[in-house]
Amino acid sequence: MQSLPPEFLTLLMPFAPLFSEPVFRHALVLVAGAILTPGWRTVASALRVLGRQHAPHFQNFHRVLNRARWSSQQAAQILLSALVCVFAPDGVVLMGIDESLERRQGLKIAARGVYRDAARSSRAYLNKAGGLRWVCLMLLAWVPWAERVWALPFLSVLAPSERYHQERGRRHKTLSDWARQMITQVRRWLPDRLLVVVADSAYAVLTLLAACRRLKPAVLFITRLRLDAALYKPAPPRAPGQVGRPRVKGKRLPSLEQVLANPKTRWRKVTVARWYSQGEREVEVVTGTCVWYHSGLPVVPIRWVLICDPKSKFAPQALLCTDESVEPVQILSWFVQRWQLETTFQEVRAHLGVETQRQWHDLAMQRTTPALLGLFSLVTLLAHQQAAAGSLIVRQAAWYRKATPTFSDALASVRRQLWRHTYSCSSPEKGEGQRLTAVWLECVTEALCYAA
Repeated sequence: MQSLPPEFLTLLMPFAPLFSEPVFRHALVLVAGAILTPGWRTVASALRVLGRQHAPHFQNFHRVLNRARWSSQQAAQILLSALVCVFAPDGVVLMGIDESLERRQGLKIAARGVYRDAARSSRAYLNKAGGLRWVCLMLLAWVPWAERVWALPFLSVLAPSERYHQERGRRHKTLSDWARQMITQVRRWLPDRLLVVVADSAYAVLTLLAACRRLKPAVLFITRLRLDAALYKPAPPRAPGQVGRPRVKGKRLPSLEQVLANPKTRWRKVTVARWYSQGEREVEVVTGTCVWYHSGLPVVPIRWVLICDPKSKFAPQALLCTDESVEPVQILSWFVQRWQLETTFQEVRAHLGVETQRQWHDLAMQRTTPALLGLFSLVTLLAHQQAAAGSLIVRQAAWYRKATPTFSDALASVRRQLWRHTYSCSSPEKGEGQRLTAVWLECVTEALCYAA
């Protein structure tokens, strides 16, 4: 396809076996259009920005999303392999999982539900919104040219409400059920790597933690822990000849609320690098190992870490890790990177048009939003190639100075490369009029590249 530079094709060719040859050609057009479109991410907008608004068989591009046979799951595996190869070739593979609400309206959207809108709610105010709920798994990786950790989406699944499943006679899957399936799938894709997953308190579920420990090899799971959780010592060894069923827990331990209030608690000061992108931060911690138990649920051995701020800027909080051998500082360093997931959710709404697509077909909706989230990772990979070649430009302004590129700079640089290649392919020989057109196109390109 002439609309894509060779660097783009090199990155996208591993996805070719998922499609038939005609569908793949149409998919490449949609990818190029989704990158270049500064507004709504609809199929019509993608075709119009590439000058294909008069294509007689425009319906074929819609069928890529609502009818063509290809697997989003296999596409996620290919994308994860590319991300790991570039940003995490060795060592720990750190991932974050979280849910996000895509605000959508329309009677034909079957999976639409009403959920708490985390972006617009606070402790004092609860805001609910209608839309689609997505559970997203992202790779938390250090991006060298950005000099910070980015959350790169690669696998997203739709998690409908309980009422949706009840109306269709299906068993309802909770967020923790979806998370368990997604983590199990990634473990199969990366069987030889150490996987660490961080999540918020919504995923502090004993069944999920026990499932992560049962995987071979086990997946380390880090999340928040309630201060009033029931913690116990491990079950004592069974005596020879003892009758009755084996014990699953030992003596009850003080709750973390009691540990926090105890004046004899011995706190230790530690320094955490990149504390929520604010640089180094000194906090006080106390840690221990135990088993977390609730009647009727699996018993999970954990290491808990109680955190207190000497400056009293945040309330005391607790974390847990399913691997008891991990040091508290390492647990904190991994967990604070979870905030990059929220940054990515904001970026895809602001720059990639999530919540602006207008598909109502069930299959198209299940594919479009994961594709736009995956586009964030594709743009990052393309910008990484440009940074290696020294062609990644950092946008500057008199009122805004920055030393490292942001995602808007990466997207603008990728757009610029795509625009120039498209024009050079369509006009290989330029006369005077074409030269003036090229100058005009360059100005329009700069404006479109930096459009929100």
